[in-house]
Amino acid sequence: MAPRLVTALDQGWEFKQADKEDAAFLPVGQFPTMVHLDLLHHKLIPDPFIGKNELQVQWIGETQWVYRTSFAAPAVSEGSKAVLAFAGLDTFATVKLNGETILESDNMFLSHRVDVTSLLREEANELVIHFDSAYLRGWKLVEQYPGHKWCVWNGDNSRLAVRKSQYHWGWDWGPELLTCGPWRPVELEIYAARVSDLHFDTTISESLDAADVVAHASVEGATDKVRFDVSLDGKLVASETVEPKSGEASVTFHIKNPALWYPVRYGKQPLYTVQATLLKSDAEIDSLAKKIGLRRAELIQRPLKEQPGTSFFFQINGIPIFCGGSDWIPADNFVPRISRQRYYDWVKLVADGNQFMIRVWGGGIYEEATFYEACDELGILVWQDFMFGCGNYPAWPALLDSIRREAEDNVRRLRHHPSIVIWAGNNEDYQMAESINLTYDYDNKDAESWLQTDFPARYIYEKVLPDVCAALIPQTYYHPGSPWGGGKDTRDPTVGDIHQWNVWHGTQEKYQNFDKLVGRFVSEFGMEAFPSVKTIDAYLPLGKDDPDRYPQSSTVDFHNKADGHERRIALYLVENMRYAPDPLEQFVYSTQLMQAECLASAYRLWKRQWKGPGREYCAGALVWQINDCWPVTSWAIVDYYLRPKMAYFTVKREMAPVSIGITRREHRHPRDKYTRVHVDVQTQIEVWGSNLTLEDLKVDCVLKAWDVETGAETFSKTMAAGLLLPENRSTEITALDVPVSTSNAGEEARTVVAAYLIQDGKQIARYVNWPEPLKYLHLQKPKELKAELSSDGTTVNISAEVPVKGVALECEDDAVKFQDNLVDIVPGEVVSIAVTGATASSRIEKRYLGML
Repeated sequence: MAPRLVTALDQGWEFKQADKEDAAFLPVGQFPTMVHLDLLHHKLIPDPFIGKNELQVQWIGETQWVYRTSFAAPAVSEGSKAVLAFAGLDTFATVKLNGETILESDNMFLSHRVDVTSLLREEANELVIHFDSAYLRGWKLVEQYPGHKWCVWNGDNSRLAVRKSQYHWGWDWGPELLTCGPWRPVELEIYAARVSDLHFDTTISESLDAADVVAHASVEGATDKVRFDVSLDGKLVASETVEPKSGEASVTFHIKNPALWYPVRYGKQPLYTVQATLLKSDAEIDSLAKKIGLRRAELIQRPLKEQPGTSFFFQINGIPIFCGGSDWIPADNFVPRISRQRYYDWVKLVADGNQFMIRVWGGGIYEEATFYEACDELGILVWQDFMFGCGNYPAWPALLDSIRREAEDNVRRLRHHPSIVIWAGNNEDYQMAESINLTYDYDNKDAESWLQTDFPARYIYEKVLPDVCAALIPQTYYHPGSPWGGGKDTRDPTVGDIHQWNVWHGTQEKYQNFDKLVGRFVSEFGMEAFPSVKTIDAYLPLGKDDPDRYPQSSTVDFHNKADGHERRIALYLVENMRYAPDPLEQFVYSTQLMQAECLASAYRLWKRQWKGPGREYCAGALVWQINDCWPVTSWAIVDYYLRPKMAYFTVKREMAPVSIGITRREHRHPRDKYTRVHVDVQTQIEVWGSNLTLEDLKVDCVLKAWDVETGAETFSKTMAAGLLLPENRSTEITALDVPVSTSNAGEEARTVVAAYLIQDGKQIARYVNWPEPLKYLHLQKPKELKAELSSDGTTVNISAEVPVKGVALECEDDAVKFQDNLVDIVPGEVVSIAVTGATASSRIEKRYLGML
């Protein structure tokens, strides 16, 4: 029996517009592909990421397209079969082989296997795929179901009827680019037998010194035996051969003292390779290998001490994790052009930024294997949404069946990844139900009755998806939605996760009040900022010479898709700092400073609520969002070209292994119940330390203060010596009045306070607290602000003679990368920032608040 033969059908592909009589076939630019990529390759459309070109390419989404290739096939011996395997077709696809229709697909997220043994020729075989307009087909489906209560945020109702990436319809951070095409690989397989699936049930003992790995191989076709091999770092750990029964083979491996997989910073990420090999007369005829990580992953929801509700924290190998991290959208509108290296670069940015978790958002895609492999290798936990977002989805029978198959397909594909620790049913669909008062009675557990209500999607989130997860991944927690709190209001901060959008959206609170906006796990929150000026120059048609190169221009506005963005950016700027729209560089800096201050405030104040066993009052903060799908002003903290905004660095500092925080509060005490005049005002600072390491630390806490106008140091004192910071929690250190020489004389409003943690004479944490709003400060322009590159080119040393807020380092050369940025400088101190890619000729520029 011959081994399974797999041929990638990635050559000779052509495409054309199907509904245009005189259209000629043209070669594709790459494969897999999407139609926009091929049109760009032939310069038949302008780049939709440049200027307002998005508007000029809208016709593509209302057009039909056809792809074809031809291929020779090896002979199919008796007892073997030929299968065409389609990993993904976007979206309404009709596939013909040698003139015969072999497949009709209407779900972008499904893979397909079609037996073509009887149709295959040894010579030329013609494979043709016709793609219909998902947009127009979606509207036809909407019209077929007038009884459904169609409602969306972002895009239009047609997207709810179509199983396709929802962001293709446009979002409040992305363009409307309704693409189509064979977006994942197509292969021809010829075999008599194959390993059709390989999955694992792993059990780690509570003591972590033993692991049971049950490997399951599903076999299609006849084979004598299945050999299972387990290896680690290229060395064979265990091997066992068994006979399959009814197409299934299983082996249990008992591993003593297993190499455990940990999140980044908490341990290593060893990956065992498990391979299943089919043996026929002792010959190897097929094999399938997967990498797995052995870890004990739990989501702990239990009553808390001294506060209502329940916890919501992830525990890996017995270690509770404060999940600081980010939400993830597709990294491009055209996914096939995202390289493996680019995926790794993105995930490495997350890991290097001291983040522990990525949430794969429900309006994008079930990501490429490379994404999850990078998370496995770099120790990033993954919160995986199913692909539903911001809408009231319909649930007619054929659609439910497609969704069930979609869920099974993708859960099977991804379930071996140790990084994935939770699956969630949707993004914000329960919030949609609340906002338009859809029928929802949590106590009604009659699932079939849900389909008769105006919220039939409940059947998807509480029946179809959990049933799939229970069958295929019983050890992984399923969460009906994000946000979700056990049937309570999705805004309830005491249970489950919340999306905290009352900064920016909603009531548009001041970001200084994030401590009042806490939840048990905040899986979305955010603030917009402009991207790098280099990114703006990249999307302006004439670059630096473009007449629209100013913040309020129509082109720059076009590259911000958020409703009301002009007013909201202006609101948070004008509340907090002095700024002007010119020059563009300083305006961009101002928005990035504002975003950085905002997000750091959230992480700092919420991590303060991670107070140890029984007091995990807040256990996670996932910023919306880490990335962009095109060059745009958005909530991202790293732009489309992987250029970090300043918030990336402030988040990195707040999520450091050890950090220190200060908040400033004004307390007003009237001397009697009527007076407006006789009021004692007390301005206090509260100081706490956060130790996310797994060791108790003994530290000294030092406070210093300066007059922001004179630069004079006005206070310096060791507030606590030999202070114990217990492991993996935040600890209150002290509270005191802002140190001034004369109380209530206005000095508090000009006093900058810095807090330091010192261990064995070495500074391990630092934070500088400023009176707010910053716009009230009479900031002095430093005469001696220095940012000097060290002789070996690895460090920039920054100092100044007066307090300087938000010193940002910039370099025109993208190869120069700073490991920290946007630092506050106080007199008598040098802040050192590591840098890579710099040379003696590198020109490093400085920017700071109040510079202009």
